[in-house]
Amino acid sequence: MEVQNLAVNEMVDSAAKLPAAAEIQDWIVNYLADLLEIEPDEVDVTIPFDRYGLDSSAAVGMTGDLETWLGRELDPTLLYDYPTVEALVQHISSQSRS
Repeated sequence: MEVQNLAVNEMVDSAAKLPAAAEIQDWIVNYLADLLEIEPDEVDVTIPFDRYGLDSSAAVGMTGDLETWLGRELDPTLLYDYPTVEALVQHISSQSRS
C-alpha cells in the first residue's frame, strides 16, 4: 500500500511541476523552428504539423523529446490526434489540470 501511495504522490508532484501552456508552446515553436531552420516567429501555431513537412519519424522524435522535457509519458501518435501546436498545447495543458 505504501508503494502505491508513493507512486500516486509522484504522479501528483509531476503534474504540479508541468510548465505553463505558454512555456510548452514556446518549447514546441522553438523545436519546430530549429528543426525547420526558420525563425520561431515564422511558426504559425494554427497550421497543421504536416504542412511544415513533418513526417512520421520527425513527429515521433518531437513527441519523444517533448516527453523528456515534460518529464511525463506521451502517446507517440499525439501529433496526429492534435495536429497543430495550438491543439497540442491545449491538450497537454488540460491533462496537467486533470
